[in-house]
Amino acid sequence: MVSIYGHKKNRKINKQKMKGMKILLIVMLVSVIIAGAWDKVPAIKNSAHFLLDPSAGWLLNWNLNIGMIILVFVITLIISLSQKYGTDQASLKEIKKEQKACQDEMKGCKDNPQKLMELQKKQMGFMPKTMSLTMKPLVYTSVPIILFFRWFQDYFTAIENAKVFGMNWFWFYLLASVIFSMIFKKILKIE
Repeated sequence: MVSIYGHKKNRKINKQKMKGMKILLIVMLVSVIIAGAWDKVPAIKNSAHFLLDPSAGWLLNWNLNIGMIILVFVITLIISLSQKYGTDQASLKEIKKEQKACQDEMKGCKDNPQKLMELQKKQMGFMPKTMSLTMKPLVYTSVPIILFFRWFQDYFTAIENAKVFGMNWFWFYLLASVIFSMIFKKILKIE
């Protein structure tokens, strides 16, 4: 009787995970379509420019380097906050603790290939759980980020040879967002 209940519970959990992954896939597909339709559907491009030109554009026109730092800071903060409050931090912490214990156990099983294989299989089992928990914030942030990136592309294309601290805008964004992300993860205690 217990095994039937456990089987039904697992099936329900798997259905919920599949539903979440389908929603995520749909949002990602919509993001790709929006990115691809940027030049083909003027309403998308014009709406983004209408919102971002007077705000983000003003910052970049005021001072390209400082404006870009502020924009990357704000975007990374929003993404970090969505990760903090859009994920189950307790579950992620527990999964990381289990992964660490599994890694420690693997170090002691180098002489036992069969046990090592079992532990590696267990380690792989953490990936879908972690992915389903951490991908949730993408549902909220992917479309705005895609629109921002397309807007950045238009902005920096209009200003020929514009460099942010001597770098292409994309590379600066990538580097600065990684740095800010590490800082926010530490401050906000994001798993």
